Amino acid sequence: MFLLMFAVFVLGYGFIVFEHINHINKAAIALLIGSLTWAIYALGAENILSLGYSTSWQNFTSSSEGLSSVREFITHHELYHHLAEISSILFFLMGAMTIVDLVDKYQGFRIITSKINSSSAVKLLWIISALTFFMSAVLDNLTTTIVIITVLRKLLTQKDNRWIFASMVVVSANAGGAWSPIGDVTTIMLWIGGQVTAAHIITSVFLPSLVNAVVATALFSLLIKGQTIRPVLPEDETREFTTYKERVFMLVVGTLALISVPIFKTITHLPPFLGMLLGLSVLWIMTDRYLKNRSAEDKRTLTVTAVIKTIDIPTVLFFLGILSAVAALQSAGHLDLMAHFMDDKLKNVYAINMIIGVVSAIVDNVPLVAASMGMYQTAAAESVGYVSNFIQDGNFWSFLAYCAGTGGSILIIGSAAGVAAMGLEKIDFMWYLKKVSLIALLGYLAGALTYYLQTLLFV
Repeated sequence: MFLLMFAVFVLGYGFIVFEHINHINKAAIALLIGSLTWAIYALGAENILSLGYSTSWQNFTSSSEGLSSVREFITHHELYHHLAEISSILFFLMGAMTIVDLVDKYQGFRIITSKINSSSAVKLLWIISALTFFMSAVLDNLTTTIVIITVLRKLLTQKDNRWIFASMVVVSANAGGAWSPIGDVTTIMLWIGGQVTAAHIITSVFLPSLVNAVVATALFSLLIKGQTIRPVLPEDETREFTTYKERVFMLVVGTLALISVPIFKTITHLPPFLGMLLGLSVLWIMTDRYLKNRSAEDKRTLTVTAVIKTIDIPTVLFFLGILSAVAALQSAGHLDLMAHFMDDKLKNVYAINMIIGVVSAIVDNVPLVAASMGMYQTAAAESVGYVSNFIQDGNFWSFLAYCAGTGGSILIIGSAAGVAAMGLEKIDFMWYLKKVSLIALLGYLAGALTYYLQTLLFV
């Protein structure tokens, strides 16, 4: 049953990869494998947990013994524990998408697009890349991807060009989020967990992340040429039904709502999704009050209620299915087994992290980092020469932030930013694999080499 869980995940993953051939929506497959992996886990629980690979089960049995607690462990402990984590991501995503769409409905992004006048595709690529890189460090890579892709829809007509730009946004957003303590879920985990300090992660990971983004953008620029052609927008987008002041006001308030999320997290130590929902609620109240004297047509278009109906629910459900499946593999011990295997065979923090980064292109980086935080804190005590890499601000944790943060760019479904871009732009998995994966890998390797050379020069 342990192997069957893994087989279902791999088979389902294959169906997602070849969505363009089987014509089955990836969200449906993701929900199927998420449900099946947990079902197999529950049915074969005693056999699976008796293998001894699950760290979660070992921790649970230290306070609750006996096979009678197996069902309780899966249904009442693990399932709801992981559901809480998954739900926080989904609520965060839904809140961010609603805020961004609301700003767009008020034509707030016209303020930005009107300032970008370059018709050169290459120049525009570099402008968007730089904007994404630094913006994702302040917000986070997921929110930044949603915002920038919304802006790109106003700037680009050709699908292939827009897919290239959107892919570049994924790479730059992941690179930008990796060096900021609030730029990615994994860096937040390492920062709050005490593995790294804010100052150290910025100083140690900024240069490798920058090299990653620069190398990837330079390679992306070879794929595009000529001038950009702005899309002919529908009448309801070109018609100025909001004033310039209203557009500026909504852009500023919407941006502040997004920026307030990491501040809310830092002050309260509550999950980021609560900060996002707080920002959304404030915008909801403001827009309802603002629209009370507006026409019925404006109310049908500009209310938060109307915007919520347009959210891409299949993308949200895809997240739910994939994260559920990965959570089942983590709980059953598949990820713990992988972590122990790498530690036993490699004993090299650089090699281990490089592999974790590549694996994060297939498996969500959050459980990988969580497994590493639990596994390698104990492994560090095994060797005196090895232990210095695992203390606070040690090489393992800093390099883990870089690798786990940027390795997901290698595949389109390897990061939250990639999945969001895939859903928003309907990017084909195989297209990304053929056109972008090598570029993302080269950027990833260039940044990793930069980190290694940096440690040699400054230690």
